[in-house]
Amino acid sequence: MPKVEITIPEHLEMQIAQMVERGEFVNREEAIEDLLSTGIKAYKTSGPMEDEDEGMGSGLEDDGMMGHDDEYVF
Repeated sequence: MPKVEITIPEHLEMQIAQMVERGEFVNREEAIEDLLSTGIKAYKTSGPMEDEDEGMGSGLEDDGMMGHDDEYVF
C-alpha cells in the first residue's frame, strides 16, 4: 500500500486521537484511512458543487472552506 505524508491542523489530529482513544478505530492509520475513504465516497455521491454564476465564484477559494483556512468538511 502506498504511503502518503500529510500535514493537518492540530484540532483534526486531536479529534482523530479522541476517536482512537474511544475505541472507534484501532489506531491513527486506520482512522485516517477510513475517514478519508468515507470522505471520497461522499464526494463522489454529491459531486463537486458548481456555481450558478460561474463568473462570480463561491468565495470559498479565497477564505478556505467554511471561511476558515484550516477547516475541512466531509
